[in-house]
Amino acid sequence: MNKLQYIEYLVATCGNYTCTNLANHLEGRPGTSHDAISDFLRHDKRTARELWDLVAPLINDSEDAYLILDDSVQNKEYSKSIELVNRQYSGAVHGLVRGIGIVNLVHTTGEDGGYYPIDFRIYDRESDGKTKNDHFLEMLVRAIADKGIKAKTILFDTWYASVDNLKTIHRLGLFFVTSLKSNRLVSPEKGKGNVHLDQIVWTDEQLANGILVHLKAVPFLVRLFKIVAKNGDVEWIITNREHFISSQGDPPRSITAQDVEKQGAVRWQIEQMHRELKQLVGTEKCQCRKARSQRNHIACCYQAWLAIKVAAVKQSVTLYQAQADLLRNYLIDQLRNPRIPAYTG
Repeated sequence: MNKLQYIEYLVATCGNYTCTNLANHLEGRPGTSHDAISDFLRHDKRTARELWDLVAPLINDSEDAYLILDDSVQNKEYSKSIELVNRQYSGAVHGLVRGIGIVNLVHTTGEDGGYYPIDFRIYDRESDGKTKNDHFLEMLVRAIADKGIKAKTILFDTWYASVDNLKTIHRLGLFFVTSLKSNRLVSPEKGKGNVHLDQIVWTDEQLANGILVHLKAVPFLVRLFKIVAKNGDVEWIITNREHFISSQGDPPRSITAQDVEKQGAVRWQIEQMHRELKQLVGTEKCQCRKARSQRNHIACCYQAWLAIKVAAVKQSVTLYQAQADLLRNYLIDQLRNPRIPAYTG
């Protein structure tokens, strides 16, 4: 058993990602027993660096590109003996679940389908002492300093909108666009004290263009936007970006509520990737108990996802369509010459 065989299995299998299922379909080839597969997962060492080496030539990087950071929980609610499992919040179920947390860093041009994961970290505070915010900053700094990423705009949600994260991004000369919880304190006017976000009275002009505020404990001004959805839901967005500079040579213009709404839509690309990783290559389906086995399975899942992504781009189809095409010829053949024909009595 080797890495490429395992990745190709993740791409091709239909919902069953167990070592037993893989062994059963390798038809007794040497070195492909259940134990051999388990040993591969338990003793090999796959890393996020391998993913970056494969992705680096594929991304279209520029100062106009984006970096998106967010985490995903691989649900292990009914698995009682798997290492790396922690009780943590899952946005998928809007509550606490037992699962393995992964913090992801995604690069995107902003266009549909222009996203690729460039780094990921397993959340396991018991072994390394790092919080999800620690992983957030570490991946971001390494993307700029080590990987040479040129993207200037960083997108993330309220969970990562801590003072330390905002200050670090600003200090790196980058722009953040993120949401805030309504209980965050801001000072709309110098010397007037802090108020909760929902206490601010807005004019139509301010709703369109935002207002400059002091966010508590942040030593620089940010522009605050109140985005009201059609159903009445309110989202509070802040950015340290004041102007857009066109790559076409147009004069700079002020950032608007419409701009930050568009960038918020770009941030949802990472959620799309999270779904694809779970549904297409089974990131949360591995039942191996050891931490190293889970880490290797997850690392191989990212490379399996990338294989489908590359095929989808070449065919100009979605990742779901690209994988479904694997079964197309089988179904055509069975409809022509069914191995199990309909029973007619």
